[in-house]
Order: sequence, then structure tokens, then C-alpha cells
Amino acid sequence: MLHEQIKNNIKEAMMAKDALKLKAYRAMSAAFTSEIMAKGKKPQDLLNDEEALAVITKLSKQRKDSIEQFKKGGREDLAKEEQDELSILETFLPKLMEKSEVEKLAKIKKEELNITDATKKGMLMSVLMKDLKGKADGALVKEVVDALF
Repeated sequence: MLHEQIKNNIKEAMMAKDALKLKAYRAMSAAFTSEIMAKGKKPQDLLNDEEALAVITKLSKQRKDSIEQFKKGGREDLAKEEQDELSILETFLPKLMEKSEVEKLAKIKKEELNITDATKKGMLMSVLMKDLKGKADGALVKEVVDALF
């Protein structure tokens, strides 16, 4: 299980004195514990892999937002630190679809649903997000859908 793997990785990072990995793994572990508590379970319970991936995805999005904000504020040092943590988080996430793959699927769905004008863009977006949940970045899907109209 992914949750157990993170716990083991914390120990390994401590032994290797790898501060960056240790920080990233501890952040994941803390987020897992918060998720467990939010579900009304005991702190020693473990998340299943699907729940753990959802938590890691959320942490990944937070890092991306932080990187953007730090860059806007001229804090490249903090942006780099967040980027380094993000790269560690992404090792646990499945590979996301490329833009060309999303475009191909979006065009197929647009034809299937017989969508011809921009007023139905929301319907196409909804169907695509349902099909691509966890497989493609939502911002990328939105960009592709916007480009179709």
C-alpha cells in the first residue's frame, strides 16, 4: 500500500539525512492523517491507494499554486524548494495524458454529443472531466475545450 510505503520512505530519508525527501514524505504523512481523521477513522488506520493518490494529487496542486505565487512575488528560492518537493510528489502519481491525447478525445466526445456551439461547452467539459479524472490535468482539459470553440 502507498500509505505504508510513505511511512517506510520517511525512515529511509531520516537514515540518509535527506532533508528534502524527509520534508516531502512528512507532508504526505500529515495529509494522510488529516484525511483519515476527516473520514472519522482512527489515526493509526491507513488510507487505501485510491484515497492516498487523491491526497497526493491535492498536495501536488497546492505545490503548483505555491510555485506560481512565489514566482509572481520574485521568490525564486522558495519556488525552487516547492518545485523540488513537487517532483518528489509526482513520483507517486500516475503519468498524466499529453495535450494531443486530450485533444483527440475531446474532438471525439464533441462529435458523439453533437455539440456545435459554445453554449454546450460546459456539458463537454463535464463529460471529459468524468472520463479523464486522475488521467489528465483539469486546466489542460479546460484549455483544450476552450480551443475547440
